[in-house]
Amino acid sequence: MFRSVVRWCALTGLVTALVTGLAPTDPAASRHRDRLPTCPRGEASVTAPTEPAGRYARKACRAAGRILESGVRLDRMRDRATPSGYHHLGAGTGDEWRGVTGRIGIVDGAVRRNTYDFVAGRFMVKRDVGGGSIAWLEAGWAETGWANAGRQRIYTFDTNSHTWQFYDQYALKPGDKVWLDLHTDGDNVWQAWLWWNNRWNLLTAQRLPVGSRAYVEQYVEVHVDPSRPARVVVPPVTVDNVQLRPAEGGAARYWRDDVDTQVGDLAQQRAGGFCLNWVTRYDTWTAGDCASRRSPRRRR
Repeated sequence: MFRSVVRWCALTGLVTALVTGLAPTDPAASRHRDRLPTCPRGEASVTAPTEPAGRYARKACRAAGRILESGVRLDRMRDRATPSGYHHLGAGTGDEWRGVTGRIGIVDGAVRRNTYDFVAGRFMVKRDVGGGSIAWLEAGWAETGWANAGRQRIYTFDTNSHTWQFYDQYALKPGDKVWLDLHTDGDNVWQAWLWWNNRWNLLTAQRLPVGSRAYVEQYVEVHVDPSRPARVVVPPVTVDNVQLRPAEGGAARYWRDDVDTQVGDLAQQRAGGFCLNWVTRYDTWTAGDCASRRSPRRRR
């Protein structure tokens, strides 16, 4: 199940759309949002979450600010692993879990305006549903060349809508660190949460043909527009405190080397100028330019 999905598309037959509005929510999943108050504006949290994400968490709320929807299709980006092309650095589980949570650092990826460059740090839950199709939900931050280039933004992407959802109410800056959570309560509705303003903010809830457990990914991704080859400088992105929710229920546990884990070809990524550094396999790591690689100080 290691990243067999051709998730981003090739620039052949590319379609682009930008729409301002509210993120679409599957009607069957609407109760997860409708029961929550609207999230007030606030600042990025500097303290760790005090309890697991979920609609019963203290002060839990739902995102309701301006959302930019992007229908950019990039089907075969990952087929290229050269400096002009697609790079993904991280890991995926070889077995199924009920969710994932962790912290991702924000950097300035020097993405070029009016290009299909992008840099992203994200978590994903997914399942192969047959017929060459993958169902998934992902959440993280991204900096893209086609939507407000130069800004890092919280986003989600799901296979119900097949669009990026950028959440403008969360003002990010390089140096910030954000906690994200993806999980299901066992009802096949997968939820994406952001720890912001010292409360859990529900970004989206989607009923997906994934079931009550899924394969999990944690990745830093870089894409360089092949029509405009160049080096996109990516300072090291730090990912830490990554925990998995067991499929059978119970408390989350750190993603360590006793978890069935699959990683990509690191030599191929180094050839493209990007390095992955496992500080603690697999819950603490960095990814970015090889020349500027450094190890983070572990925090718990």
